[in-house]
Amino acid sequence: MSHSPRTAIAQGVLTPRTLSRKYKRRVVKSCALLLAPLSVGLAACSGSSGGNSLASTPYDATDAVAVNADADSKDVDPNQPLEVTAQHGDSLTDIFATDASGHVVPGELSADGKRWHSTGPLAAGARYTLQVSTENDEGAPGRRTLRFETKPASRHLDVKLGPDSGTYGVGQPLTAELSHPVKGRKQRELVERALKVESKPYVDGSWHWVDSKELHYRPSSYWPAHASVTLRSSLKGLKVRDGLYGGKAESVRLKTGDRIEAITDASSHVMTVRKNGRTIRSIPVTTGKAGYETRNGIKVILTKEPFVRMTSASIGASDFYDLPVHWATRLTNSGEYVHGAPWSVGSQGVSNTSHGCTGMSSANAKWFFDNVRQGDIVQHVNSAGEKMAPFGNGFGDWNLGWKKWRAGSAVNHGKPPGSSPADAARLRPQV
Repeated sequence: MSHSPRTAIAQGVLTPRTLSRKYKRRVVKSCALLLAPLSVGLAACSGSSGGNSLASTPYDATDAVAVNADADSKDVDPNQPLEVTAQHGDSLTDIFATDASGHVVPGELSADGKRWHSTGPLAAGARYTLQVSTENDEGAPGRRTLRFETKPASRHLDVKLGPDSGTYGVGQPLTAELSHPVKGRKQRELVERALKVESKPYVDGSWHWVDSKELHYRPSSYWPAHASVTLRSSLKGLKVRDGLYGGKAESVRLKTGDRIEAITDASSHVMTVRKNGRTIRSIPVTTGKAGYETRNGIKVILTKEPFVRMTSASIGASDFYDLPVHWATRLTNSGEYVHGAPWSVGSQGVSNTSHGCTGMSSANAKWFFDNVRQGDIVQHVNSAGEKMAPFGNGFGDWNLGWKKWRAGSAVNHGKPPGSSPADAARLRPQV
């Protein structure tokens, strides 16, 4: 019966003494990758003990290994790579470095097994455990374990996650606002991968960089009704660039309610409100008149305000008005609302007479106000107005097609869907 060297080692047919040092290190490294971390040397790679030095109790390799981080040090420079060097004729067989969260530090071992250095950055202000396995000239295994801490960051990339935890409509995007600009693709990829989104049920979603300090996240279509979504950041301590490290951020947990969609046809002057696909109300409305046409497209409810004072000066209208407005549901930062407009009841369902808002009777406005929430969808169609911008005036995110949306991701850019799980405008009411 013949054995491959690896199979023979596992069955105890061959001992390390019958293999070349170079081949032996390759076998040991392979075992470590499959089984690491091992609690005692690399003894798990062998099923036999008689004469096999790998089954021996590891010797203390403290004097056989030099590390450029002192044991129990609290001021190791995270900008410098971690380096391990074998001394006195010993060789390195396995290096395993992790932080307190279990993140493994990648590294590279020299061909002669004498030197190892990290190939990924260390986190700032983090605690690390370094486990080094060695082998002396006689094939006996050694072990050294040391712990150290890196210096805290001098500058943090803080991130504000949004929205606040709570219950929202199915159109609510997730947001991440950064304290410093991030422009390089590698840096953006690191930040984006550290922003974790989990949903039940699962949906395929993607981040999109609005600019160098703001990201939005959404699925390919609206969130499912009654879903649970968690947004968290694992950016803390990660090196973004020289002198800038990730800061901590509070997690966001939200739920979605029923799927509420209000579709307003500016040509027929009717708003149709649907709940989970079923029409529950048809409302006569008036939208923007010539020169003040309501924007076409999908908008997401931003806030609900029981009372707003609206004036012509707020939007620079040539005709004067100063009106108390009740049951106002805001759609844009620039002041587009759905609201009660008792002064235009005669035009509702007939013609468009507003300065851009969607007006309806006070009774219908209160019903709408009471039955929608932040994150619900309001869509305007067949208006002569401009298209709702994706960013900069509220949440127009859904007006960007899925392919273009994914193209704004540093991680998903150029990848087909499914291949991997702006300053706001001034608040100006319009009527």
